[in-house]
Amino acid sequence: MKVCIAEKPSVAREIATVLGATAKHDGYFEGNGYLVTYTFGHLCTLFEPHDYQAYWKSWNINNLPMLPEKFKTKIVDNPGIQKQFKVIESLFDKATLVINCGDAGQEGELIQRWVIDQAGYKGEVQRLWISSLTTEAIKEGFQHLKPSKQYDNLYYAGFSRAIGDWLLGMNATRLYTLKYGGQKQILSIGRVQTPTLAMVVNRFKEIENFKPTPFWELQTIYRETVFNCEEGRFTTKEDGQKLADKVKEADFEIVSTSKKAGNEYAPKLFDLTGLQVYCNTKFGYSADETLKTVQKLYELKVVTYPRVDTTFLPNDVYPF
Repeated sequence: MKVCIAEKPSVAREIATVLGATAKHDGYFEGNGYLVTYTFGHLCTLFEPHDYQAYWKSWNINNLPMLPEKFKTKIVDNPGIQKQFKVIESLFDKATLVINCGDAGQEGELIQRWVIDQAGYKGEVQRLWISSLTTEAIKEGFQHLKPSKQYDNLYYAGFSRAIGDWLLGMNATRLYTLKYGGQKQILSIGRVQTPTLAMVVNRFKEIENFKPTPFWELQTIYRETVFNCEEGRFTTKEDGQKLADKVKEADFEIVSTSKKAGNEYAPKLFDLTGLQVYCNTKFGYSADETLKTVQKLYELKVVTYPRVDTTFLPNDVYPF
């Protein structure tokens, strides 16, 4: 039996429909030789400090740094997630082949690999790599399944990122909290959030400490067109006035013109960051609101996979 594991129930439903797995069961779809199940995003997470060493549960500066010899994963402590994981485990027991249908990206690879490893599955795994949920894209993807090993480096990159987050977050948060947080104030430190916060604070300080200084520019209008002096801005009105007086002594003259052909290309497609910036400027959406909206559009087959940093369509999507 072929078992497909998608990252979300909605994606699993689309894949099951295309494969003909139309019988709905608790936690999976069945039919046409396929079992199609799903996660809810992160079913697994890295061990917490006390899972490695009981004494690491205590926030004690003498325990730092906490450096596990080997990083391990566990099922998220949530009844719904644990129930779904048991469904996945039972399906893997019947599997002759597991098809990883996770989202086409580093995080999607990591989420599904953790579940497959946590379930103890040792059989063959293949990878469905698609960036769109159209019927054509899904059919094309299943016709060109790849060995899971081809995406090992993507998994290692995601796992390394998670380890980096753990090492910095767990150790630095405890260190700064114990040294500077006082009795009850937790100072959360993160690989992304802390430098981002520093950028925001530095920009705020620049604005707060900004001291406006006056300047002057020399301009003239000819045939309803404004011409600016190439000398730029003047810090004193007197310097600008000297040049203005000198210019007034001569007639305005255009000494040369030139024409050249040019091409104006259509704008590139959005990547996620570009789309979030545009939607914030145009509509006032937060980054999270934009991500949730475009994710919903992806599930409705209106846009391609949103969590990307590229502005080009992949070859499997372009023909459609």
